Amino acid sequence: MGSGGLELPPGDAGDTGHEGNSTDVPPGAVSLARPMEMGSIGPELDWNADAWLEVRTRAQRAGRAYIWLNLVEQRLRAVVAAVLRPIYEPVHGDDWVVAAAGPAGQEWVQRAVAVREVSRRKGYLLDPADDNVLSFLTLPQLRELMVQHWPCFEPYVDERRDVELALDELEVTRNVVSRNRALSEAVLAQAERASAKLLEILGAGSDVPSARRLPVDAVEDLVGDRYADVVGVHPDRVRLLRQFPAEDLFGGARRLDAIGIGLNLLVQNFSGRRLVRLAESGCRVRLLFLNPASSAVKRRERELGIKRGELSRAVEMNILHMRRVRSRLRDPGAFEIQVFDETPRFTAYLVDGDGSDGVAVVQTYLRRTRGMEAPVLVLRGGHRVLKADENGEVGLFDTYREEFEVAWADSRPVS
Repeated sequence: MGSGGLELPPGDAGDTGHEGNSTDVPPGAVSLARPMEMGSIGPELDWNADAWLEVRTRAQRAGRAYIWLNLVEQRLRAVVAAVLRPIYEPVHGDDWVVAAAGPAGQEWVQRAVAVREVSRRKGYLLDPADDNVLSFLTLPQLRELMVQHWPCFEPYVDERRDVELALDELEVTRNVVSRNRALSEAVLAQAERASAKLLEILGAGSDVPSARRLPVDAVEDLVGDRYADVVGVHPDRVRLLRQFPAEDLFGGARRLDAIGIGLNLLVQNFSGRRLVRLAESGCRVRLLFLNPASSAVKRRERELGIKRGELSRAVEMNILHMRRVRSRLRDPGAFEIQVFDETPRFTAYLVDGDGSDGVAVVQTYLRRTRGMEAPVLVLRGGHRVLKADENGEVGLFDTYREEFEVAWADSRPVS
């Protein structure tokens, strides 16, 4: 008889020490399901390749979103402390956050106090700097403190509406990430834009000069040292231009150095009229083409399996187009065109490479692969975003810039 007053079924025939091992279950008895064999569980728990791809994508998106949210929360916490602490701490001491919350915030601030005490007892406070109530407030609660005391923040923040709209956009992402749900690519992009805007409003925008042309990503800020000065890798030039249009790359440049076979990224994606305006605005341009009459062009044609003379004609047409651009300038000396005869090893476009805000697009030449289809690296010049103690290191940007200067010195001008 079971504890609930129901009769349990007898054991199976393999049991010893029991009699009457009938397989019939008496009326009213509860049937106990036999446990599944261990071998039958495995296939049901296996994840196939598609399932693993899905969870990895979810984790990558959630990780990026978490980094942005963490940066915003830390910055907002610092701003709240800087503005409200001097007002409330002289009177209320360590309880200044409780006093600042006021009657409207008593419930959530007391909850934060309780969580802080539990964290103290269980040893969750690993950094003494986090042993304060402010560190246990969530993003919406920090926002509430700012809204309640907006006259105190107004001298430092121009538009309250911009702050609240950005925080509204982040709330969806915060909810999804905190509950480990799926985050769509569109929502992640919205969160990244809102976070970058909010950090800029709160005075924590990037101080990297090239951020005007190539915004510093939060992930680059944190793990950029793992990849030297490489900030982007694209499978081919089509995907590069989709995310990094030629106008974003070349527009507003004060210096442009380019080396390659035909320089199609510039010649075919940035109009001659636009190049004239760029040069007239003060940009100095140096373009280094492969000599269309050289034997290296013929070897490249054989590598790509194209008709003899096809590549040389394309390069010659690009050079003629750039000569027409140069002829329209008041100062042709600011727009130099030269050719080299060596075997081409890479194509590179170095924008503002002489300063601290340079950006470069680099492709190596692969056998049987056209330049349009070759992988593309995007490099950030100037100082590294991270690891300031390694300023003596030479990054990839500097390496390609030096290669350009050597090739330029050995090349011949085009009249």
